[in-house]
Amino acid sequence: MIWLHSIPLICILLTLLTAAVSLPGRGRWGEGLCLLTAGAVTVLSAALLVDLWRTGESFTFAMGHFPAPWGNELRAGVFEALMAAAFSAVALCSLLAGRERIRQDIAPARLGVYYAQCSLLLCSLLALIYTNDMFTAYVFIEINTLTACAIVVAKDTPETVLATIRYLFMSLLGSGLFLIGVILLYAITGHLLMPNILAAMSQLAASGEYALPTGMIILLLSLGLAVKSALFPFHTWLPSAHGSATTASSAILSGIVLKGYVVLLLKIFYRVFGLEFVHRLRTPDLLFVLGLAGMLMGSVLAIRERDIKRMLAYSSVAQIGYIFMGIGLSTLTGTVAACFHILTHAVTKPLLFCAADGLMEASGRQRDIFAMKGAGRRNLLAGVAFAVGALSMVGIPLFSGFVSKLYFALGSLGDPDKMLPALLMLVLSAVLNAMYYLPVLVTIYMGDPVDGALRLERAKNKGGYILAVGALIGLNFVLGIRYPAVIAAIERGLATL
Repeated sequence: MIWLHSIPLICILLTLLTAAVSLPGRGRWGEGLCLLTAGAVTVLSAALLVDLWRTGESFTFAMGHFPAPWGNELRAGVFEALMAAAFSAVALCSLLAGRERIRQDIAPARLGVYYAQCSLLLCSLLALIYTNDMFTAYVFIEINTLTACAIVVAKDTPETVLATIRYLFMSLLGSGLFLIGVILLYAITGHLLMPNILAAMSQLAASGEYALPTGMIILLLSLGLAVKSALFPFHTWLPSAHGSATTASSAILSGIVLKGYVVLLLKIFYRVFGLEFVHRLRTPDLLFVLGLAGMLMGSVLAIRERDIKRMLAYSSVAQIGYIFMGIGLSTLTGTVAACFHILTHAVTKPLLFCAADGLMEASGRQRDIFAMKGAGRRNLLAGVAFAVGALSMVGIPLFSGFVSKLYFALGSLGDPDKMLPALLMLVLSAVLNAMYYLPVLVTIYMGDPVDGALRLERAKNKGGYILAVGALIGLNFVLGIRYPAVIAAIERGLATL
């Protein structure tokens, strides 16, 4: 076995070890180690992606070299390597851009614990991407839940405590539904490894046995992950959690944590049940309807918000709706569009949260949008970053969001029954996105602060903020301009999934 095949395990163990040695009271040590680890995992994942793209292969890695069905396995192909590289890079940029705000929002004694939780959160996301075992997926779903709650409550304000409690209750509901599905799946098939379950499910589908329980299992697993992904109407915990957390936490939660569950759901559809069987049970139709509702309601709720971070959180509800709508189209192009939008949102929403923090800093830490008049002129980088992110979310050409919406439209053409509602909602959602993003752009570039006595100076951004925000802007344009290569990678990854 070539050493590259060990990269998934190395990345998971490296982040796990980093979390273990990031001690309380050693904030700067934990910060440096966490950033270094995230950078190393990004490089390793990118190296794996290049190799798998070149060879076109995928592989499984047996943990401890115990054979199936007793052993545990990791599985990597172009799809997994692409998502791992993107998620690691976004985590690195989010932490780097939010580093100064972390130091101000979180008590020094808790900094080491905070960065330990961030490393453990990245570890759980990598495990969800690479795992080939359903129970291992459940274990890391729970780790992901607890660490996500920890980085929200780390700010330690009444608002974050209440938001964390709501987050925890809803997440446990999703985890419970998923666990019940896994238990029933094991009871029917006797396996936990995905390939073994797929073989058993193929036999059951051919014989017609356990048709009703199997349908319930797919529904439980899908709804459990939909709850954890904040798909409408299971989104109620998201605005408070993302809006009240420190900026780096908001960026990580919105950018990559929500998408980790979607990646797992795609793996379950492809590797546990098989797409043909999933489509036969009409599960994607439910996801399609909920996705359309999320696209509409997320945007409507965002329009009503005056708090910029809560507005961005509601926007995430709409963008999650896009992803589930694409999966629900039940076409290859629709699924490709959903995967591309995972990457689009992963680089765009952290950019918007980090830009919003810069605009708030230039407005006396006020979060009200109308109090940010002229903030884009006082913090030029934050203003440009917010403009790039906003135009991408609206779907302007040359930005990554335009490519996503183009492929969603193309994907809808493959299903005559879903084509019209999908196209209508894409148009309506684009208009609604413009209705809450463009006024913010006008506000941050026009006029002066409402409070005339408030003296505000030009913001001085730190080097880490400049580097991270610049990287996220660059990634947005790469996805918007060099998208054929990314689309090709997604298509090849899905073909070998």
